[in-house]
Amino acid sequence: MEGVSYQRFPRIKIREVKDDYMKFELRDTDASIANALRRVMIAEVPTIAIDLVEIEVNSSVLNDEFISHRLGLIPLTSERAMSMRFSRDCDACDGDGQCEYCSVEFYLRVKCLSDQTLDVTSKDLLSSDHTVVPVDYSDASSGFDNSTNKGIIIVKLRRGQELRLRAIARKGIAKDHAKWSPAATVTFMYEPDIYINEDMMETLTLNEKRELVDSSPTKVFGIDPENKVIVVDPEAYTYDDEVLKKCEAMGKPGLIEIHAKEDSFIFTVETTGAVKASQLVLNAIEVLKQKLDAVRLSDDTVEADDQFGELGAHMRGG
Repeated sequence: MEGVSYQRFPRIKIREVKDDYMKFELRDTDASIANALRRVMIAEVPTIAIDLVEIEVNSSVLNDEFISHRLGLIPLTSERAMSMRFSRDCDACDGDGQCEYCSVEFYLRVKCLSDQTLDVTSKDLLSSDHTVVPVDYSDASSGFDNSTNKGIIIVKLRRGQELRLRAIARKGIAKDHAKWSPAATVTFMYEPDIYINEDMMETLTLNEKRELVDSSPTKVFGIDPENKVIVVDPEAYTYDDEVLKKCEAMGKPGLIEIHAKEDSFIFTVETTGAVKASQLVLNAIEVLKQKLDAVRLSDDTVEADDQFGELGAHMRGG
């Protein structure tokens, strides 16, 4: 109908937040927006990762390519990634990708001088920028297991073996390579709406109620002191329909009804440590806004190209 607006105003309620973990509710929107946000967090929020490795000396048991690949997968702190330039768009170095605006240099120089095996780890990487360093999983506040304080092992050296290299880290997104993904896992589920028919429930014996509660693989239901079946944890429901099948097998269809709220989602976000979980969500929303602006400006191709570059052309299918 002409003049009718279908605009919605999504709301976010944060339930739990740590440096590497976040759980929140997204309400008053639909699955398309929820899934778009999930996909952007996984694949389109930029981070910094090692992209070029120049090896001077390598007498370890691993070949150059193997070590380069391992270096690329080391998560780097990427708080400044959003403000950095993509190397292909950097005019300060003509796209060479080796200037302070679009890259960070790392050096590694290690030689084993004893009979004991030497572990070369991410802590041995020296950065030219103190804000971009390998993620420290030994930090107690990070929430990671800090039983060891060694960093990520790159290679092991024996007496006389040496590794010297220079590496260039650049800004990128996981659409280009998984090493740039800031997310370990990002999931969302529909919030379940569970209804129990109390009148029908009263016709069941205590043993039948226990069988009904036990039919759910996860602890969604329980029995209170008054021997009533109650919902203990609705979010533990995995949409397996086992309890609904049990109701039908008992000849009580409609005893319990479970529906997914189509405008309410529960997100769980875990990061690699490259950025904090809260910052990952904010960055994803910013990237999603840029993509929507590119669509809005798609009619004015000149303005879209000026503001969004390749993204504007991509959104038009160019």
